[in-house]
Amino acid sequence: MNTPKAIIYCRVSSKGQETDGHGLESQETRCRQYAKAKGYDVAAVFPDTMTGGGSFMKRPGMVALLSFLDAQPNEKFVIIFDDLKRFARDREFHFRLRQAFRDRQARLECLNFSFDETPEGEFVETIFAAQGQLERKQNARQVSQKMKARMQSGYFVHRAPVGYRYEAQKGRGKILVPNAPLSDIIREAFEGYASGRFQTQAEVKRFFEGFTYFPHLKKGRLTQQRVTDILTHPIYTGHICSENYGINWLKGQHDPLISLETFDKVQERRAGKVKAPKRKNIGDTFALRGIACCAACDVPLRSSFTRGNGGQYAYYLCQTKGCEAYGKSIKRDKIEGDVGEIIKTLQPNPSAIRMMTDMFRQIWEARRAQAASAKTEAKKELSRIDKRIDALLGRIVNAQSDAIVPVYEGEIVALERGKAILAEQMQKQAEPKGSFEEKLEPAIMFLASPWKIWETPGSAQVNLRRLVLKLALKTRIKYCRNDGARTPEIAFPFKSLGVVSDPKVCFGALEQFLFELNCA
Repeated sequence: MNTPKAIIYCRVSSKGQETDGHGLESQETRCRQYAKAKGYDVAAVFPDTMTGGGSFMKRPGMVALLSFLDAQPNEKFVIIFDDLKRFARDREFHFRLRQAFRDRQARLECLNFSFDETPEGEFVETIFAAQGQLERKQNARQVSQKMKARMQSGYFVHRAPVGYRYEAQKGRGKILVPNAPLSDIIREAFEGYASGRFQTQAEVKRFFEGFTYFPHLKKGRLTQQRVTDILTHPIYTGHICSENYGINWLKGQHDPLISLETFDKVQERRAGKVKAPKRKNIGDTFALRGIACCAACDVPLRSSFTRGNGGQYAYYLCQTKGCEAYGKSIKRDKIEGDVGEIIKTLQPNPSAIRMMTDMFRQIWEARRAQAASAKTEAKKELSRIDKRIDALLGRIVNAQSDAIVPVYEGEIVALERGKAILAEQMQKQAEPKGSFEEKLEPAIMFLASPWKIWETPGSAQVNLRRLVLKLALKTRIKYCRNDGARTPEIAFPFKSLGVVSDPKVCFGALEQFLFELNCA
């Protein structure tokens, strides 16, 4: 007498159940014990880590099992599985799978259910299959409701985007936190694309591919679609959006990697709505690049190096065809030295410094009052937006025509985004941090002697000289190869240090100066 051959089928709903709960291992053990008790010879075991909903042909283990049967059409196998829910959790596909095994003359045996081919047995089986489907759908609904509730509380619940990871925190559950160094790479990509450092998404893609540890797809290669997904994901601004759950620009509980302003610039660049970006390299060794212009044609001078006598020599020159100074070079040290002499003349007297200190103190207090006022107005605007959203929701509920509902929903999305932008602006309107003296000292030091900063030695000299020129001069410097630098228009703060002007005008100019100095 031939020993009956058996095939064991095991299934869990996720990889987590496979690794954490020993689900497949325990099912196989129980099925082997059952086969041994029945006197069956186990020919093969086919596991799956897929949900029981949907078509069984999407389960690799089940497809392999059916293929195994097809390869041995003359063999009669017994298919053993642990529980009816492991077979299928969809009533329709349950009976399709039953028929698939009948067609292959395979007999089904379950540890927790007895198959009966009678009409009564089929009725009972239908009830159990429908019950499994009901439980699956109820579980899915419960999970969806919990996910939606957590998302509405500002917690992202899906797979962590590149640049973030999940970290368990007491009282908060798992929350997104920046995942360095990937978070730094994502931030640099956004800021680089927004500023024009990266001209296209293809350049962003190459930037990502330059890091061997950056998550890739498809045989180690990053797809362009993944780059697009990253650059259009609001999660990086610290906000949550979800069409499935009806969530639009909700402030999340996680820290942002970029500002909304940067995100919007990236979207504008992707849509081709921005102006041509600035030149990426403005010359790391030429302080007057873009600042000094030809006295004959008013076009900014170019900069370059020439080789000779075993070394490199730095020059500025005019490259405007038709200009009388076209192609005539000026040594970098000469032109920057002449401009330095102009900077050296900007030396205020002590009484002017005292006046300036009083003005800065007024600016400081004005900033505090301005920040408080801006916050108050922003809160009022947020309240108005919330009322508008509530009104639109009421219109959706009472709408007589389904055609108007998408219009209202679009308005709500725009208002939610407006709330997010307004909230970010409120954060930027924070009161000045630190003491008045801490902020005043660098400003006084600069205004008292910009020449000292101009002459600062070291690798930062070019950037410091640019800072001095930006704050001290109001116009570009016109330079003639024969006559030297023509006196440019001096910025108002330095003018006011020589002659006491209208206090209101002086106050406004110094306020702008302090803002630029802090930004620099």
